[in-house]
Amino acid sequence: MVKVGIIGVGTVGESVARILEENRDIIRARAGKEIVVRKGVVRNLSRERGVNIPLCDNVDEVLEDPEIDIVVELMGGVEEPYEVVKRALGNGKAVVTANKALLAYHRYELQEAAGEIPFEYEASVAGGIPIIKALREGLSANHIESIRGIINGTANYILTKMMVEGADFEPTLKEAQELGYAEADPTFDIGGFDAAHKLLILASIAYGIDAKPEDILIEGIESVTQNDIAFAREFGYTIKLLGIAKRVGAFVELRVHPALVPQREMIAKVDGVMNGISVIGDKVGETMYYGPGAGGDATASAVISDIIAIARSGKSSPMLGFKRPLETGLKLLERDAIVSKYYLRLEVADRPGVLAKVSEVMGEQNISIETVLQKPGSGESASLLLATHACEERAMREALRRLFELESVKERPVMIRMEG
Repeated sequence: MVKVGIIGVGTVGESVARILEENRDIIRARAGKEIVVRKGVVRNLSRERGVNIPLCDNVDEVLEDPEIDIVVELMGGVEEPYEVVKRALGNGKAVVTANKALLAYHRYELQEAAGEIPFEYEASVAGGIPIIKALREGLSANHIESIRGIINGTANYILTKMMVEGADFEPTLKEAQELGYAEADPTFDIGGFDAAHKLLILASIAYGIDAKPEDILIEGIESVTQNDIAFAREFGYTIKLLGIAKRVGAFVELRVHPALVPQREMIAKVDGVMNGISVIGDKVGETMYYGPGAGGDATASAVISDIIAIARSGKSSPMLGFKRPLETGLKLLERDAIVSKYYLRLEVADRPGVLAKVSEVMGEQNISIETVLQKPGSGESASLLLATHACEERAMREALRRLFELESVKERPVMIRMEG
């Protein structure tokens, strides 16, 4: 028998306990052992929970219990769970976590602390999609050329509604909150930070690179409007919040931001709250992973798959995918060195000569304009929508600064990168 302690019996923790009971027969058959929850830890014992397991409000009752084999950490946050997980590992207990923020900041320290003790975290990225196992095991013969992921369901739901129904950002965000897809404070999701945490975990497995959220380019979807949607639709694109990891020579490019993606691409067809991840390996080519990225049962499914894997053998795959250090010398590419195509939206005075001035500023930075679309605005203003050929991020940043200084540009320019 394998005994489990759950620290954090919220939505996911309740689902873990319930599924272990409801699907006990098939789980026992697959694990080869009975798996039972010995105890769960909660902050508030007075709150009613839909589970039939012993509960307490002291983590020591799990961490110091010699009968508990596996600690499931579902607390949320960073530093407090870090200390809890280190203690669990120090006591020789296997750990399963769904905490992407914890891993975004402390994955390498935890890998060292775990040593040969099983440490699994499939549920930390894309909920029910087995992307961690795919990268660590299924694609282990490949150099990973790129990863592009829709890995935040809240942002994808909002952008899908804006694309399909012509809805505006603010009312769509409010609807997402009412449906439970977005938190009361949605900054973490719509600002790109949740996706960035997940991307960093995937990049460590793919490239062996250590980076923190503060080191990479992160932009959210707050500035996307129906003018941007109209441009995307006109030229055969859709807009998605993407997490991108890409090998560029001796460097790895890591970024999270809204992107115009050609509608023909598989990842462009991932709509609503669903997640989708495209991985290109040098030998296998492109593989695509699709499924629910959040929700109690979907995330619990991934947590339990890790528990079963540990119960089968008592061993773990190398936490970040490498039995020995990867000797590639790969470094993080500076943000200013990223090369992309760009879409710009400029609110300008509707008079002759404005486009010429815009073109002059772009030309001074060696940026070539590929497509221009003008939409009438209110009064004597207009929206100038343009797409560029590929250029470096530093050139585009300087062009944006100079464009905003033009007397004919009425608002700060909006820029969205283009993929594909």
